[in-house]
Amino acid sequence: MEEKHKKCKRFNQRGDAHFLTFTCYKRQPFLIKDRSKQWLLESLLYARHKHNFHLWAYVIMPEHVHLLLWPTTPEYSISKILSSIKLPVTKKAIMYLQQFAPGYMQKMLDLQPNGDRAYRFWQRGGGYDGNLDKPKT
Repeated sequence: MEEKHKKCKRFNQRGDAHFLTFTCYKRQPFLIKDRSKQWLLESLLYARHKHNFHLWAYVIMPEHVHLLLWPTTPEYSISKILSSIKLPVTKKAIMYLQQFAPGYMQKMLDLQPNGDRAYRFWQRGGGYDGNLDKPKT
């Protein structure tokens, strides 16, 4: 049975904050180790400087992440921000596992419908992106 991934619509609206959630591949607890949490925090710091956003809050759980951020520039791309956060974590995880735990790579293996193989730290799909434009009363 083919896994379905819903598409996430993103609205890059000037002045909006964003509540973002994204998940580890197959909801595996890849973020349980301090090492992987540190990779994520480093990526967040890098992305904050590259894309000019304030990180108001975050929660790192073993298998997923919640972020509350506010872009400070009129033009921005949540998709690019997420790529800047997620891609370095994936690369560091793959490099680490190749060197120290090659057997664990199997947990990240994604056999795609077209026959390609990829190693994933994060679940395919857009995750969740909710625009916050005013406080709820």
